[in-house]
Amino acid sequence: MPIEIRPAVPEEMDDYRRVALASLVLSPEQAPPNAIQAIVPALTLCAFVDGRLATSYAAWPLKMRLNGQVAPTAGITFVGTLPQYRQSGCLRRVITRHFEQLHMAGEQPLAALIASQAAIYQRYGYAVVSTRNVYRIEPRFLQFAPMPDSSRPTGNLRQLGENETEALKQIYRDFCAQRTGYLHRGQATWAAGPLSPPPRNGFLFKMVYEEKGVPLGYMIYSLSPQPAGDGEPWQRVTVRDLAWLTPQAYIALWRHLQAMALASHVEWLKVPVDDPLPHLLLEPRRLNLTAKDGLLARVVDVQRVLPLRGYDTEGAITFELLDTLCPWNAGRFRLDASPQGAQVQRTTQDAQAVLPVETLAMLLFGQITPTQAMRMGRMHVTEEKALDQWDRLFSTRHQPFCPDFF
Repeated sequence: MPIEIRPAVPEEMDDYRRVALASLVLSPEQAPPNAIQAIVPALTLCAFVDGRLATSYAAWPLKMRLNGQVAPTAGITFVGTLPQYRQSGCLRRVITRHFEQLHMAGEQPLAALIASQAAIYQRYGYAVVSTRNVYRIEPRFLQFAPMPDSSRPTGNLRQLGENETEALKQIYRDFCAQRTGYLHRGQATWAAGPLSPPPRNGFLFKMVYEEKGVPLGYMIYSLSPQPAGDGEPWQRVTVRDLAWLTPQAYIALWRHLQAMALASHVEWLKVPVDDPLPHLLLEPRRLNLTAKDGLLARVVDVQRVLPLRGYDTEGAITFELLDTLCPWNAGRFRLDASPQGAQVQRTTQDAQAVLPVETLAMLLFGQITPTQAMRMGRMHVTEEKALDQWDRLFSTRHQPFCPDFF
């Protein structure tokens, strides 16, 4: 079958949306609000078989935090191939072409996505670079273990009005400034994510914790009805977004949910792996914590992306990178890094480690340490005494996480 790889044109966008939703088995109502409508032809790259759109693919221009620094990132979205065209190489050809385009443009050396199945994308050099936890707890079990008086909240909670968002945005900017995986949120990201309409017959609440009028944390949650027996709790609380700048703010926001006596449970589906709640509750097992894969990322251009990351110590390492899909990444490199900046150059020096591009993505985000990568067999270390330096260079201030869908 002749396969053509190109962006969709304006008159093909209805077909693009049909293919994307059908291949993902999503109705227009299930798709993120307005997200697919916001995709324009210039963001797409599709496969056409015999002139018919077979594979949908698009990329948002995002900015992502990498240990406190900003990395322009291609946010891959609405990828799908109709069943009759699967296993024909359409998606591989689209992805390969897109990586080539990104490399040539030199503006987005990193690609990231939220996968329907991680297995699909790990074939193309992506790796799981964050873990997404899930909580499901009855409000009555939101009881905190003893803590120092200095950690007790002394401020107030305030519910924001429908159009009050500036306090949320400022808290979020401060909260994610030193983190990894978090996106710079524009108005569209807020509107399609944390501030999207509540479920049918439900309500949306935006609670801010303040001390002396200074906002220090927020929680956005929805309250919606659910089927229940006579006399049983008939509400559900779903935490959509949570950001805090002090322990007091975090504790106060969770204590607010203790009083939800009409709710059978509180659920939070997008929990950072280093969230403190399991270490603060009297009975943490009541969280019913489960873990899932979160963000997937792909190093598209190693020489451009590593210098964009924040480094908290000074040092130099050498490595040999394996990458069959992006040959410009393959070879031996030297990274010289410090808190003031970093550079990556090709080198003829001996490599201290040999690793595939997937492992490098995990190290870049801090999902695993180099020592863990060696112990897992994800990289071969030829100079084991250099591992301490590797661990220090690739450490992150916080565990990686992305709370947004894109």
